[in-house]
Amino acid sequence: MNLILRKTVLICFLMASFTAHAQEMNVRVRVLDNQLPTTVDKKIFRTLESALTNFINKRKWTNETFASKERIECQFLINLASSPEPNVYSGSITIQAARPIYQSSYVSPIINYQDPNFDFKYVESQPLEFNENRVTGADPLASNLTAVIAFYVYTIIAFDFESFTMRGGEPYFQKALNIVNNAPDANQISGWKSYENNNRNRYWLATHMLNNRYTIIHDIYYSYYRKGLDLFYENEEQGRGEIIQALDQLDVLHRENPNLMIVQFFMLGKFNELVGVFKKAPAKDKVRALEILTRLDVSNSNRYKQELK
Repeated sequence: MNLILRKTVLICFLMASFTAHAQEMNVRVRVLDNQLPTTVDKKIFRTLESALTNFINKRKWTNETFASKERIECQFLINLASSPEPNVYSGSITIQAARPIYQSSYVSPIINYQDPNFDFKYVESQPLEFNENRVTGADPLASNLTAVIAFYVYTIIAFDFESFTMRGGEPYFQKALNIVNNAPDANQISGWKSYENNNRNRYWLATHMLNNRYTIIHDIYYSYYRKGLDLFYENEEQGRGEIIQALDQLDVLHRENPNLMIVQFFMLGKFNELVGVFKKAPAKDKVRALEILTRLDVSNSNRYKQELK
């Protein structure tokens, strides 16, 4: 069962009680509305925050049984940029999720991604509906609200399971891809098509994780988290070695497939974590890590050079 290793780690980390069962997600939703004109009634967005929180936290997304303290910690930050017509909003959504690390109080960022294409319709107090068999719904813009949210919920669950069990996230990547393939379609909606956003969108994220050409990414996630970070506090040298090996595999994937979205997706939000892993490493490990990291995370290359010198 995919959840067995996740439970093994979390029993020790959280001392969870298995007599109380809960849904999978523990989300915080925030809607930023400061860019919208003052003529827009802002209280609707507090209602939206509450509605989305309930939609995510109270829905059963898998067939697995989670204890309440095993729920995946995550945050959805919706930044509204405009309201082109009444009840229709355009902006971005940032998704953050973390995973506890065995024998420590540390939680590792497993997703830290901003999706710049979030367009939806919301009428205050309207029920939020999502049907995997009819993702498009009757109103594409209204359906796009829950379709995007559901896509990222399944993506969070998939990556979380990947980090505990080899290919453990595959059923949930499949569910995310089903949403992509049946996504709402309207002129105002983007982010679901292969030709949009320079190969950086939901389509590419879901398809890359299920593409046999990039199978090594599953080894990378498992090795980095389960064999690397989970071992780090017990055996720092061995854990660091597994992390270097995972990064080396990611580097090979990157060099063979330049600008691949899933490589950049993996690196998002990991700067501080990786500096912490290698700051006190032996010189040879530090040199090797610096060589890899400056290629994988170009935007932070100077910071790596400064911190790992």
